[in-house]
Amino acid sequence: MVTKPLFAAVFLGLINNILSKSVELTFELPDSAVECFYQDIEKNTSASLEFQVITGGQYDVDVKIEAPNKQIIYTQTKMQYDSHQFVAPVTGVYSACFSNEFSTFSHKLVYMEFNVGPEQPLPGVGVHATVITQLESSTEEIHSSLNSIIDHQTHHRLREAQGRKRAEDLNERVFWWSLGETVAIIIVTLGQVMVLKNFFSDRPTLYNRL
Repeated sequence: MVTKPLFAAVFLGLINNILSKSVELTFELPDSAVECFYQDIEKNTSASLEFQVITGGQYDVDVKIEAPNKQIIYTQTKMQYDSHQFVAPVTGVYSACFSNEFSTFSHKLVYMEFNVGPEQPLPGVGVHATVITQLESSTEEIHSSLNSIIDHQTHHRLREAQGRKRAEDLNERVFWWSLGETVAIIIVTLGQVMVLKNFFSDRPTLYNRL
């Protein structure tokens, strides 16, 4: 069993800020293995987990989110993709585990995004007591649109990677099938040549000797 703390993603530059912790990563899940990620969450803090199996086997994994008090927040078996939002019932370290124990030979490539806490507001927006200006309103709309675009781009990249992997697997199967057919045709051809050659051979056969 392999464990990786979510805060290690800081070194990859994946945590946006302190108030809103967002981890987005893609990891390899070996066959018959479990990968667990840990995150410290305060009580009554909202969090969400989104995942998708990109490549490997039947594109499915077992997923479980567990609270510090051993309460199961979320669990699914053999899922290709899903998302789940929850509010932390207690303060402590929560674990998100991905299991591939049911597979004995298929490695999986899994995408995961773990968001904790509300998104930090834009700097300078809403800090004054006056009514929000049109510029600030437009800035918030643009920011929301950009976040939506980023989400769509992420999903498109995942679909592209998944489609490319399936195309590569199909191309490999077609190659080996074609190679097997070629070898079979060559063997049959040589066999037919040998049989026909024996028919027209001058050497005495058992029928001629009789």
